[in-house]
Amino acid sequence: MNTLLDPSILFFMFGLFAGLAKSNLEIPPQIARFLSLYLLMALGLKGGFALSKSGVTPEIALSLGIAIGLAVVIPLAGYWLLRRRLDRLDAAAVAATYGSISAVTFITASQALDLAGIAYGGHMAAAMALMESPAIIIAIVLANKARSPLEGRHASLGKVLHESFTDGGQLLLLGSLLIGLVTGEAGYKALAPFSIDLFKGLLAFFLLDMGLMAARSLGQIRGKPPVALAYALMAPPVHAAFALAICRLAELPVGDTILLMVLAASASYIAVPAVLRQALPEVNPALYLGMSLGITFPLNILGGIPLYTAVALWLMPATP
Repeated sequence: MNTLLDPSILFFMFGLFAGLAKSNLEIPPQIARFLSLYLLMALGLKGGFALSKSGVTPEIALSLGIAIGLAVVIPLAGYWLLRRRLDRLDAAAVAATYGSISAVTFITASQALDLAGIAYGGHMAAAMALMESPAIIIAIVLANKARSPLEGRHASLGKVLHESFTDGGQLLLLGSLLIGLVTGEAGYKALAPFSIDLFKGLLAFFLLDMGLMAARSLGQIRGKPPVALAYALMAPPVHAAFALAICRLAELPVGDTILLMVLAASASYIAVPAVLRQALPEVNPALYLGMSLGITFPLNILGGIPLYTAVALWLMPATP
């Protein structure tokens, strides 16, 4: 099935249309929150069930190491580039946003791979969880360094670490992964009607809401520095290309490579903004939230995922 003809993607496009048309269509926040938690739980269970079959191998350890490396290098490189054109605190916030990941983009990509029959490891759910927090920590360290000692306000790194690692969504993902790993085949048979059969329909419903949110976020990018808009457009394919090069050198399977490309290309619009509003109150959330949700998220969902998949299939060596 063509990615753009996937019902989930079509619902996202419909949400974009409804939002741009200023329709009063909306998904109640509590329902949207439930859908988000359901998708993370289902993804974690799916990864755990797969890991229970494969076990932890050197290849899996290598994939997780690459994921952590990407989560460190990307925000550092982004900050180094952006600080030349933006205020240093703004640069740190944007670097954190683009150094972290979007779980919904990852879930959509994994669904696309399932539809295309491209195998990937269950451990990629763990890779996603590991990539969420490093960029936040790096941004806080950079922001504290950028602030003048006379300002007397530094974000507590300990508090940021606690918020990052105890975030409800991330804990649910990791807990579900562990439960799937421990219960194995028996757990799969018991929970398949919930975690597998309902997944596609609830993902489509959630992406409808994301389309509505993305359309509303477009207004937040008006009047922002041109470099910010350019970064929102150009960073995703550059980050994906960097991930592809590393994965090719490491000879990872093509499915894992595609998901690492998607993770590297994505940008956070939930976890990072929630932390940054407390840690970097000087930065207007409209800057990084408008970039990630108004530009990068639709870019990845509509064009990025099929592009990264096609390039990886073209350039990665065939696997048995």
